[in-house]
Amino acid sequence: MIIIERVLGNLDDEVWRGRAERAEVDELRLSQWDAQKSRFRKVTDGGVELAVSLDRNTHLRDGDVLAWDESGQKIVIARIFLRDVLVIDLSALVDGDARQLARTCVELGHALGNQHWPAVVKDNRVFVPLTVDQKVVASVMKTHAFKNVAYAFSPGAFVIPYLLPHEARRLFGGAEQESHSHSEHGHDHGGRASEAHDHGDEHDRRR
Repeated sequence: MIIIERVLGNLDDEVWRGRAERAEVDELRLSQWDAQKSRFRKVTDGGVELAVSLDRNTHLRDGDVLAWDESGQKIVIARIFLRDVLVIDLSALVDGDARQLARTCVELGHALGNQHWPAVVKDNRVFVPLTVDQKVVASVMKTHAFKNVAYAFSPGAFVIPYLLPHEARRLFGGAEQESHSHSEHGHDHGGRASEAHDHGDEHDRRR
């Protein structure tokens, strides 16, 4: 077992990228939830057990170099695949009518809750990791047509830098739990079913 107490570098760095191109690469594949932890034990694709013990409130990034054997030309890389994230921007409402802001926030919270989508609020933005197809999420947002609310989709790796470690854990950890829940249940309590939920309800009616 190899103990990892610090990250040696990242493949974003030209030096490490060059070393990886010439070396035997072993990957440590992490779930979105595990990637936010600072302490855990996992086995790499090559069968090497790693005990990761990083400084508190730190997390691994995709491409981080965990171990390097210069004599044997072997390198261990972290591979993390984060979900895309729906970023809802409420900035246009902040300086407007307080009643509209309150109404929109309640309606938005109700819509997200009906879909069982986890969310993290940061400043004037709401981050929602995608647990269903992007087209389904866009359809839900268009259906509600929130006035003066902008939204866009962003890779999870781009969102991480804006979040504190506990916020990232809540966001992506919640996404994993919700994804598992949707794989077992295909319903919508609010009566406005998404395409994915409609399919699930139809399946339930046929049984």
